[in-house]
Amino acid sequence: MKNFAKFAILASSAALALSACQVEEVTMEADAEDLSGGEFIVTPADAEGVKVNLPETPMTPATQEEIDAAAAAEAESEAAE
Repeated sequence: MKNFAKFAILASSAALALSACQVEEVTMEADAEDLSGGEFIVTPADAEGVKVNLPETPMTPATQEEIDAAAAAEAESEAAE
């Protein structure tokens, strides 16, 4: 009987501890109104969209001196931290 009382006290203490730890579920809502009526809004495949001017800079590999200088600079900045 003593063991049952100890077990009952332990079980109720555990239940109280767990109920105190439960966090209220947070609900996130978007600050927007759906005006589509549930329909997908799709742009035509032949639409031109926005014109973008891409740079025409040629890519050149770094020289060994530039690589060594960058590695030394990175090592210095890590050592300063």
